[in-house]
Amino acid sequence: MLEYLVKALVGDPDAVEIDVDEGRTVVFRVRVGPDDMGRVIGKRGRIANAIRTVVRAAAARDEVGVDVDFVD
Repeated sequence: MLEYLVKALVGDPDAVEIDVDEGRTVVFRVRVGPDDMGRVIGKRGRIANAIRTVVRAAAARDEVGVDVDFVD
């Protein structure tokens, strides 16, 4: 679901990479093309926060802690 959301927002969906670190909390590290970082983060981080909220809500059904980081 995270990959679908991010690819729908960016201009270059082939540049989207998502790394997963599994521990107590699952951490998704999202990388996009340099021109698309602003689109994914949005004004004042609103889009990034919305993405985090949706992913956390989906993970809450399975009682899993999740964090989403957007990295350059």
